[in-house]
Amino acid sequence: MRKISGNKLLVKALREEGVDTIFGYPGACTIDISDELYKQDYTKVILPRQEVALVHEADAYARTTGKVGVCLVTSGPGATNLVTGLATANYDSVPLVCFTGQVARHLIGNDAFQEVDIVGITRPITKYGLTVRNREDLGRIIKEAFYIARTGRPGPVLIDLPKDVMAELGPAEYPEEVNIRGYKPNTNAHIGQLKRAIKMLENAKRPLFLAGGGVNIADANKVFKKLVEKTGIPVITTIMGKGAIPTDHPLYIGNLGMHGAYAANKAVNSCDLLFSIGTRFNDRITGKLHSFAPKAKIVHIDIDTSAISRNVQVEVPIVADAKSAITKMLEYVSENKQDSWLKEIDEAQKEHPLTAKEKPYMTPKDILDEMNDFFKEGIFVTDVGQQQMFTAQFLDLNEKKRLVTSGGLGTMGFGLPGAIGAKIGNPDATVVSISGDGGFQMNSQELATATIQELPIINCIFNNNVLGMVRQWQKLFYGKRYSMTNLHETPGKAGENGEWEYTPDFVKLAESYGALGIRVTKKEEIRPAFEAAVKSKKTAVIEFIIDPDDLVYPMVQPGGTLEDMIMDC
Repeated sequence: MRKISGNKLLVKALREEGVDTIFGYPGACTIDISDELYKQDYTKVILPRQEVALVHEADAYARTTGKVGVCLVTSGPGATNLVTGLATANYDSVPLVCFTGQVARHLIGNDAFQEVDIVGITRPITKYGLTVRNREDLGRIIKEAFYIARTGRPGPVLIDLPKDVMAELGPAEYPEEVNIRGYKPNTNAHIGQLKRAIKMLENAKRPLFLAGGGVNIADANKVFKKLVEKTGIPVITTIMGKGAIPTDHPLYIGNLGMHGAYAANKAVNSCDLLFSIGTRFNDRITGKLHSFAPKAKIVHIDIDTSAISRNVQVEVPIVADAKSAITKMLEYVSENKQDSWLKEIDEAQKEHPLTAKEKPYMTPKDILDEMNDFFKEGIFVTDVGQQQMFTAQFLDLNEKKRLVTSGGLGTMGFGLPGAIGAKIGNPDATVVSISGDGGFQMNSQELATATIQELPIINCIFNNNVLGMVRQWQKLFYGKRYSMTNLHETPGKAGENGEWEYTPDFVKLAESYGALGIRVTKKEEIRPAFEAAVKSKKTAVIEFIIDPDDLVYPMVQPGGTLEDMIMDC
């Protein structure tokens, strides 16, 4: 029987799993793997500038391609730098397989140089994690890792590779099948439960669909749209669920929750049946649990058994893949008009439409309105903060335009590396990142990765000189005590020559990396900036100077109910 090293088997396994791209950063415990990757020509290696960004790039690659994202980092700090990204992927159900280097087995537990128990550290934020102890098990473990990552509720898997195990000779065969005792994900809905839910749906007077990220993850958008149109039932979404149905669809109301649309939150409070698909009911959408959907019976379809009735008690639980369940529903549901209910929702939308006050200066909505008009298709990746909420409110989404964002964990610094991963996975797509000045600086070094990979990404920075979301809370609830949110000692100060003063100068920063840098201060400059960025055919950074007092409304006060919406002030 032919034998090869563990390093060679890993590279062979990547090819067998169809891994065309790996995001990796080298180190002493993975240098032999790097050497084997150098010898092959199937899997492309992307070298980012930091492991924190690396895992976000693999994450967005996975979200936008439907493939498993793959990471390779060394032991110690290389491995611990994955923690935030693993938690991000875990919350948002993103399939990743992350390989970490580890010291030789005899050194484990002896506080060796760059040794950490990364499996133990990440156990709560991964779907599965394991240190390979025997070379004979390596092929099976890698095969299982990819299977676990992409099946059931997708998620990140971490495989820790001791350096001596990888150097050992062992079987060259890579398994063709997986058989994991006790892991049999269920994807098909129980037909009895599904029929029970459909009967409730047809008897309801004020039914409402709630679409979460599970609809998008399952690629169920088309069948969900058919279901909505056949039943005539209105739809609200979580932020992760936005795009489950085109945002211009007449039955789409908007996002619900802390910064949700007035009509969406109002509908939840008034509905008699909330038919939810692929959501965890976290606190940002429910407010105080005792007051959430107080008049409604709740149906919950989710592929993760543990997510059902964890936060909100439901009448009909259905464990299933969203696409499978919705497809089956289409066989049984009947057409159902909800004229009086839709009229009530329409009146709420007219009472408080989701918009922003017209102002003489450039606002975030002005930027997003122009973005909607200029970009007819593309992948839009946000960072986290006010710009994320503005984007969730005002960005138009449809079959040709999709949103990628860190929803569950809310990870600042996701925007730029996320855009890189999305562009690498979708080279022909237009990719736009939307960040605040705070979030962009958390991974701005990835401009080097973008320019070296020659990625024509358009990076939009909403620069208001402050950490806007926290400052908004300080303005509304903390007596305007702006502690630790001012990113510049003299915010908004113009230089002697009328130049914008900020540290860093984002235009010069972009240019130092070989990217295009543009600063926009007026409404009429927005579209020309987009045109220049597209025309340049290279990485571009557009800095939009906005007012720190442009706040995100509506807003539900933290700890409040969906009825306690602050509309403006």
